[in-house]
Amino acid sequence: MSVKIRMSRHGRRHRPFFRINVIDTHTPRDGRIIEKLGYYDPLEKATDKQLVLDIERAKYWLDKGAIPSDSVSEILLRKGIKHKYAAAKKTRRALAIKRARAAGLPFLKSERKTEEKPAAGEAAAPAAEKK
Repeated sequence: MSVKIRMSRHGRRHRPFFRINVIDTHTPRDGRIIEKLGYYDPLEKATDKQLVLDIERAKYWLDKGAIPSDSVSEILLRKGIKHKYAAAKKTRRALAIKRARAAGLPFLKSERKTEEKPAAGEAAAPAAEKK
């Protein structure tokens, strides 16, 4: 049985609230959970109330081989829990950036914006010539 640590969405419309759960990989997002580790409330102002997590149980499940989702991985890093999956994600991202640069494509949002600005200036110039 392969296990993941991921979030399930609760709350109402425009007011998200996430529970951090240990779930079998074949179970749907809001399906049966194995264990509840905590919760994350992105709209909470107080940072100590925004994220509540049982760190010991999270470490236990990571040691047992549970794979955190990308968002849970970021939350675990924020809490100071280092794990091998975060390092793997960092290397995958570095490889993707390297491939994009080799192909001459923008990878980051800032690169896309700088690429779009000259294109917008060029489009305005022919419109001025037609008048």
